[in-house]
Amino acid sequence: MPSATASLPSLEDLRPRSTTDHVFEALYDRVVNLTLPPGSRLSEAEVASQMGVSRQPVRDAFYRLSQLGFVQIRPQRATTVTPISEEAVMQAHFIRSSLEEACMRVAATRLTKDQLVTLDQLIARQEAAASAGLRDEFHALDDEFHRQICEFSGLGFVWTLVKDNKGHMDRARYLSLSYNAGHAIAEHRQIIAALHQHDPEAAAAAIRQHLIRIQDILARIRTEQPEVFAP
Repeated sequence: MPSATASLPSLEDLRPRSTTDHVFEALYDRVVNLTLPPGSRLSEAEVASQMGVSRQPVRDAFYRLSQLGFVQIRPQRATTVTPISEEAVMQAHFIRSSLEEACMRVAATRLTKDQLVTLDQLIARQEAAASAGLRDEFHALDDEFHRQICEFSGLGFVWTLVKDNKGHMDRARYLSLSYNAGHAIAEHRQIIAALHQHDPEAAAAAIRQHLIRIQDILARIRTEQPEVFAP
Protein backbone atom coordinates (compact mmCIF):
# COMPACT_ATOMS: atom_id res chain seq x y z
CA MET A 1 0.00 0.00 0.00
CA PRO A 2 1.55 3.40 -0.98
CA SER A 3 2.36 5.87 1.75
CA ALA A 4 -0.27 8.57 2.28
CA THR A 5 2.50 11.13 2.74
CA ALA A 6 4.51 10.26 -0.38
CA SER A 7 3.25 13.24 -2.41
CA LEU A 8 3.58 15.91 0.25
CA PRO A 9 5.64 18.90 -0.95
CA SER A 10 8.50 20.20 1.15
CA LEU A 11 7.80 23.18 3.41
CA GLU A 12 10.46 25.09 1.51
CA ASP A 13 8.25 24.87 -1.58
CA LEU A 14 5.22 26.11 0.35
CA ARG A 15 6.77 28.96 2.32
CA PRO A 16 6.50 32.34 0.58
CA ARG A 17 9.72 34.30 0.25
CA SER A 18 9.76 37.36 2.47
CA THR A 19 11.51 40.65 1.79
CA THR A 20 13.98 39.72 4.53
CA ASP A 21 14.70 36.42 2.75
CA HIS A 22 15.54 38.23 -0.48
CA VAL A 23 17.77 40.79 1.25
CA PHE A 24 19.50 38.07 3.27
CA GLU A 25 20.17 35.90 0.22
CA ALA A 26 21.53 38.81 -1.81
CA LEU A 27 23.93 39.80 0.96
CA TYR A 28 24.83 36.19 1.82
CA ASP A 29 25.82 35.47 -1.78
CA ARG A 30 28.00 38.59 -1.95
CA VAL A 31 29.72 37.81 1.34
CA VAL A 32 30.40 34.20 0.34
CA ASN A 33 31.68 35.01 -3.16
CA LEU A 34 33.78 37.87 -1.75
CA THR A 35 32.05 40.61 -3.71
CA LEU A 36 31.83 41.93 -0.15
CA PRO A 37 35.29 40.97 1.16
CA PRO A 38 36.26 40.78 4.83
CA GLY A 39 36.21 44.21 6.40
CA SER A 40 33.55 45.65 4.09
CA ARG A 41 31.25 48.15 5.79
CA LEU A 42 27.50 47.68 5.45
CA SER A 43 24.95 50.42 5.94
CA GLU A 44 21.29 49.67 6.62
CA ALA A 45 20.27 52.86 4.87
CA GLU A 46 22.39 52.22 1.79
CA VAL A 47 21.29 48.60 1.39
CA ALA A 48 17.64 49.58 1.88
CA SER A 49 17.96 52.34 -0.72
CA GLN A 50 19.72 50.14 -3.29
CA MET A 51 17.22 47.28 -2.91
CA GLY A 52 14.14 49.51 -2.68
CA VAL A 53 12.99 48.21 0.70
CA SER A 54 12.49 49.60 4.19
CA ARG A 55 15.25 49.36 6.77
CA GLN A 56 13.53 46.71 8.92
CA PRO A 57 14.09 43.73 6.58
CA VAL A 58 17.69 44.89 6.10
CA ARG A 59 18.14 45.01 9.87
CA ASP A 60 16.66 41.50 10.14
CA ALA A 61 18.94 40.23 7.35
CA PHE A 62 21.99 41.73 9.10
CA TYR A 63 20.98 39.89 12.26
CA ARG A 64 20.66 36.56 10.43
CA LEU A 65 24.08 37.07 8.87
CA SER A 66 25.56 37.90 12.26
CA GLN A 67 24.12 34.69 13.72
CA LEU A 68 25.94 32.75 11.01
CA GLY A 69 29.19 34.57 11.75
CA PHE A 70 29.39 36.53 8.49
CA VAL A 71 28.93 40.07 9.79
CA GLN A 72 29.64 41.86 13.02
CA ILE A 73 27.01 44.28 14.29
CA ARG A 74 28.28 46.93 16.70
CA PRO A 75 25.84 49.47 18.14
CA GLN A 76 26.56 53.03 17.02
CA ARG A 77 29.30 51.75 14.71
CA ALA A 78 29.39 50.33 11.19
CA THR A 79 28.31 46.76 10.54
CA THR A 80 31.24 44.98 8.90
CA VAL A 81 31.84 41.71 7.08
CA THR A 82 33.85 39.42 9.35
CA PRO A 83 37.28 38.02 8.51
CA ILE A 84 37.43 34.37 7.49
CA SER A 85 37.49 32.14 10.56
CA GLU A 86 39.61 29.00 10.17
CA GLU A 87 37.69 27.41 13.03
CA ALA A 88 34.35 28.07 11.28
CA VAL A 89 35.75 26.72 8.01
CA MET A 90 36.85 23.46 9.62
CA GLN A 91 33.56 23.08 11.50
CA ALA A 92 31.75 23.44 8.17
CA HIS A 93 34.14 20.90 6.67
CA PHE A 94 33.37 18.37 9.41
CA ILE A 95 29.63 18.65 8.81
CA ARG A 96 29.94 18.52 5.04
CA SER A 97 32.40 15.65 4.93
CA SER A 98 30.35 13.52 7.33
CA LEU A 99 27.16 14.01 5.33
CA GLU A 100 28.65 13.57 1.86
CA GLU A 101 30.68 10.48 2.76
CA ALA A 102 27.47 8.79 3.88
CA CYS A 103 25.72 9.98 0.71
CA MET A 104 28.49 8.62 -1.53
CA ARG A 105 28.11 5.14 -0.08
CA VAL A 106 24.46 5.21 -1.07
CA ALA A 107 25.16 6.81 -4.46
CA ALA A 108 27.57 4.04 -5.41
CA THR A 109 24.73 1.51 -5.15
CA ARG A 110 21.96 3.57 -6.77
CA LEU A 111 23.20 5.78 -9.61
CA THR A 112 22.23 4.71 -13.12
CA LYS A 113 24.34 4.86 -16.26
CA ASP A 114 22.40 7.88 -17.54
CA GLN A 115 22.87 9.71 -14.24
CA LEU A 116 26.60 9.06 -14.35
CA VAL A 117 26.70 10.47 -17.89
CA THR A 118 25.00 13.63 -16.60
CA LEU A 119 27.69 13.95 -13.92
CA ASP A 120 30.44 13.43 -16.51
CA GLN A 121 28.94 16.26 -18.55
CA LEU A 122 28.89 18.55 -15.50
CA ILE A 123 32.60 17.96 -14.98
CA ALA A 124 33.30 18.81 -18.63
CA ARG A 125 31.35 22.06 -18.26
CA GLN A 126 33.22 22.86 -15.07
CA GLU A 127 36.53 22.30 -16.83
CA ALA A 128 35.48 24.73 -19.58
CA ALA A 129 34.47 27.33 -16.99
CA ALA A 130 37.83 27.00 -15.24
CA SER A 131 39.70 27.39 -18.53
CA ALA A 132 37.74 30.57 -19.26
CA GLY A 133 38.35 31.96 -15.76
CA LEU A 134 34.61 32.08 -15.03
CA ARG A 135 34.81 31.89 -11.26
CA ASP A 136 31.11 32.11 -10.44
CA GLU A 137 30.15 29.57 -13.11
CA PHE A 138 32.89 27.21 -11.96
CA HIS A 139 31.64 27.26 -8.38
CA ALA A 140 27.99 26.97 -9.44
CA LEU A 141 28.84 23.86 -11.48
CA ASP A 142 30.89 22.50 -8.58
CA ASP A 143 27.86 22.80 -6.32
CA GLU A 144 25.61 21.31 -9.01
CA PHE A 145 27.86 18.25 -9.25
CA HIS A 146 27.55 17.57 -5.53
CA ARG A 147 23.84 18.42 -5.45
CA GLN A 148 23.03 16.08 -8.31
CA ILE A 149 24.75 13.18 -6.62
CA CYS A 150 22.58 13.73 -3.55
CA GLU A 151 19.43 14.08 -5.65
CA PHE A 152 20.20 11.03 -7.81
CA SER A 153 20.76 9.02 -4.61
CA GLY A 154 17.31 9.96 -3.33
CA LEU A 155 18.97 12.04 -0.60
CA GLY A 156 18.23 15.59 -1.70
CA PHE A 157 17.84 16.64 1.93
CA VAL A 158 21.55 15.96 2.43
CA TRP A 159 22.43 18.73 -0.01
CA THR A 160 20.01 21.08 1.76
CA LEU A 161 21.90 20.46 5.01
CA VAL A 162 25.28 20.82 3.31
CA LYS A 163 24.25 24.06 1.60
CA ASP A 164 23.05 25.52 4.89
CA ASN A 165 26.41 24.82 6.54
CA LYS A 166 29.12 25.30 3.91
CA GLY A 167 29.26 29.09 3.55
CA HIS A 168 32.47 29.53 5.54
CA MET A 169 34.19 26.89 3.39
CA ASP A 170 32.98 28.64 0.27
CA ARG A 171 34.64 31.93 1.18
CA ALA A 172 38.00 30.16 1.28
CA ARG A 173 37.22 28.21 -1.91
CA TYR A 174 36.50 31.41 -3.83
CA LEU A 175 40.04 32.59 -3.08
CA SER A 176 41.58 29.41 -4.51
CA LEU A 177 40.26 29.19 -8.07
CA SER A 178 43.53 30.23 -9.73
CA TYR A 179 45.42 27.25 -8.30
CA ASN A 180 42.81 24.77 -7.06
CA ALA A 181 40.45 24.37 -10.02
CA GLY A 182 42.53 21.63 -11.61
CA HIS A 183 42.71 19.68 -8.35
CA ALA A 184 38.95 19.96 -7.87
CA ILE A 185 38.20 18.67 -11.36
CA ALA A 186 40.64 15.77 -11.02
CA GLU A 187 39.09 14.83 -7.69
CA HIS A 188 35.60 14.97 -9.20
CA ARG A 189 36.80 12.50 -11.82
CA GLN A 190 38.05 10.20 -9.04
CA ILE A 191 34.62 10.38 -7.42
CA ILE A 192 32.95 9.52 -10.72
CA ALA A 193 35.35 6.62 -11.29
CA ALA A 194 34.39 5.12 -7.93
CA LEU A 195 30.69 5.59 -8.69
CA HIS A 196 31.12 3.91 -12.08
CA GLN A 197 32.67 0.98 -10.24
CA HIS A 198 29.75 0.95 -7.78
CA ASP A 199 32.29 0.87 -4.95
CA PRO A 200 30.82 2.54 -1.82
CA GLU A 201 34.05 2.69 0.17
CA ALA A 202 36.08 4.04 -2.75
CA ALA A 203 33.43 6.70 -3.35
CA ALA A 204 33.46 7.70 0.33
CA ALA A 205 37.27 7.84 0.31
CA ALA A 206 37.25 9.97 -2.86
CA ILE A 207 34.88 12.58 -1.41
CA ARG A 208 36.84 12.60 1.85
CA GLN A 209 40.08 13.30 -0.02
CA HIS A 210 38.35 15.95 -2.12
CA LEU A 211 36.93 17.87 0.82
CA ILE A 212 40.02 17.67 3.05
CA ARG A 213 41.86 19.79 0.48
CA ILE A 214 40.36 22.76 2.29
CA GLN A 215 43.27 22.40 4.73
CA ASP A 216 45.79 23.02 1.94
CA ILE A 217 43.74 25.96 0.70
CA LEU A 218 43.69 27.54 4.15
CA ALA A 219 47.45 27.11 4.53
CA ARG A 220 48.12 28.83 1.21
CA ILE A 221 45.72 31.69 1.90
CA ARG A 222 47.30 32.14 5.32
CA THR A 223 50.65 32.65 3.61
CA GLU A 224 49.53 34.77 0.67
CA GLN A 225 46.61 36.75 2.11
CA PRO A 226 46.85 36.72 5.91
CA GLU A 227 44.79 39.90 6.14
CA VAL A 228 41.55 38.04 5.28
CA PHE A 229 41.70 35.88 8.43
CA ALA A 230 40.47 36.58 11.90
CA PRO A 231 43.32 37.25 14.35
